[in-house]
Amino acid sequence: EVLGGKGRALIAWDCYSIGVDPAIFFGDPTFENADEIRNLLPTQRRTQTLGKGALSKLSSLYANNGGQVEGGVASLSHISRSSDDTTKLLLQLQDGLEVETVIIPWNGVRSTLCISSQVGCRQGCTFCATGRMGRLRSLSSDEILSQMFFARKICRLENLPEIKNIVFMGMGEPADNAENVVQACNVLTSRELFQLSASKVTVSTVAPDPSVFSKLSEAPCVLAWSVHAARDDLRKRLVPTTKYTMEELRSGLMKALLDRPPNFKRTAMIEVALISDVNDSLQEADELADFCRPIVEQVPGSKLIVNLIPFNDIGQELYKKPTDEAVENFKQRLWHQGICAHVRTTRGDDESAACGQLATKKKKNQS
Repeated sequence: EVLGGKGRALIAWDCYSIGVDPAIFFGDPTFENADEIRNLLPTQRRTQTLGKGALSKLSSLYANNGGQVEGGVASLSHISRSSDDTTKLLLQLQDGLEVETVIIPWNGVRSTLCISSQVGCRQGCTFCATGRMGRLRSLSSDEILSQMFFARKICRLENLPEIKNIVFMGMGEPADNAENVVQACNVLTSRELFQLSASKVTVSTVAPDPSVFSKLSEAPCVLAWSVHAARDDLRKRLVPTTKYTMEELRSGLMKALLDRPPNFKRTAMIEVALISDVNDSLQEADELADFCRPIVEQVPGSKLIVNLIPFNDIGQELYKKPTDEAVENFKQRLWHQGICAHVRTTRGDDESAACGQLATKKKKNQS
């Protein structure tokens, strides 16, 4: 409606989906590699253009950003690539704050994009670099989606595999920005927009309170809960902002899952950052298995997966990475008790792009 026709809207989204800003592409007659870009668009729309009137209307969507996503909503200020091709993008927002997003290629077949929902985070997890920043502000839905835009652009230019999965596991706590996260997930999974399956979008929360699971379950996504410990005292040590018991928080997750249709949307992930001599013993594995069992047994059609994440160094001596043997023993202990568990492969740690390592240096007053 804004652009004056479905065809114009579709060609604009065709551009966004490959990391090309239509405001620049159609507005600059000297755009480099224009023919190459057109060949990437759907055949039926390769001759479609956006005239001055449509471009003017398009700019109204980003009135405060010069009418553009690139250089308006956000700018790509730095790229770093690790030895395993994990690629971290540093984006500068219009107010000068910065946020990181990470492209993780898998076997040359597909990539996963780790998306941030805030600049910083107020949850203060003691093993996470982002938590040490504090929360500077939440991202708008446009700023969240701009990460996908720039990631698609870099995948195209750097010949990285296509992004097939999204995980909201970057900077920030999605539950503290639920409205914009839900809106972004709707765009990511829209058939006419970024076209991802809902089963390929995962939103992870530390669960500040039991109700956040229901709020986030409004999004077309898989729910993930960063548990880290099943025992209340240990969980409080790792996540100092915890205000509810683990039983209360588990009830919130179970309610959200039960409110969903009994299909793939009842899939849930339990995430545990394993730390040497803190939560990586067989005792903690037994406690976690006991904690997970009610979810499996009392939520019909549920599929529960425990994701074990070996701790990644964040430049402090408080915690250490667990041994491979401890991680494997922990995983096997869960399997022996009927709990599906996998170990997340560490990627990008040589460029501080691994889980728990994301943090930006530029800070401003919280808003």
